Amino acid sequence: MKIAIASGKGGTGKTTIATNLAYSISHNGYKTQYLDCDAEEPNGHIFLKPHIDVSEDVTIGVPEVDHTKCTGCGKCGNLCQYSAIVCIKGKVLVFEQLCHSCGGCMAICPENAISEKQRKIGIAESGKSNEIFFTHGKLEIGTIQTTVLIKYVKNKASGNRVSIIDAPPGTSCPVIEAIKGCDFVLLVTEPTPFGLNDLELAVGMVRELKLPFAVAVNRSDIGDDSVVNYCQREDIEIMIKIPNDRKVAESYSRGILMVEAIPDYKQKFLKLYENVKRTVDNPKTAGNLYANET
Repeated sequence: MKIAIASGKGGTGKTTIATNLAYSISHNGYKTQYLDCDAEEPNGHIFLKPHIDVSEDVTIGVPEVDHTKCTGCGKCGNLCQYSAIVCIKGKVLVFEQLCHSCGGCMAICPENAISEKQRKIGIAESGKSNEIFFTHGKLEIGTIQTTVLIKYVKNKASGNRVSIIDAPPGTSCPVIEAIKGCDFVLLVTEPTPFGLNDLELAVGMVRELKLPFAVAVNRSDIGDDSVVNYCQREDIEIMIKIPNDRKVAESYSRGILMVEAIPDYKQKFLKLYENVKRTVDNPKTAGNLYANET
């Protein structure tokens, strides 16, 4: 089973919930894997402290021009929608950092002057944290191909383990790449106007993808009732509420898991997992999936 932990905005406690959920179920006998797909700023390792034993370069194909064959016809530049390859005064220039690796420039070149070379966009590191199998991706600075690295990390998922996928924040392409194909999405929010606004965007995203989902409210006793009222109107289940607890904040600042600092929270996360499993096993209970569709 693949469970994605996502949020409409950063800073809501997404990684806090993802790491504590992975820890709790692994210590209750479930074979567990944690995949940190927040490739631009992965931080699950701070809390799970894995022993990394495999590091792999992740690359993409980018064009390389043989100027002895190129006639400067400009067909490659006219095709490329991202200006990763352009022809100026008969000379072809390549901007590798803009390339989306579609291969169109190679296919259209009448002189076969364009070949493919590999460009490193990041690394994927794997290891173990006690009984948790761990993988995360780290994107190279200045690189935009986040979805490629996320796909690489997700391919590390094992079918015989519960995979906890820590998605990037927001609702853009990297998030969609991280959550698509998952069995369930838990949307983490906070009871503030910004939290509500971004939750609404995230709900629209998962409904468009037709994925079962529910909500987790972090720091649930601050702010107002707007998030709870919204979930009630939209028939969205709130599966877990975590109050604003100083001990939680202190443990977070020290890189210590919530369930290690306050063991009573372990039962909350085990109950969360059982509720997710119930919904996945009985899709009809996910009444929020098609709510308010016309």
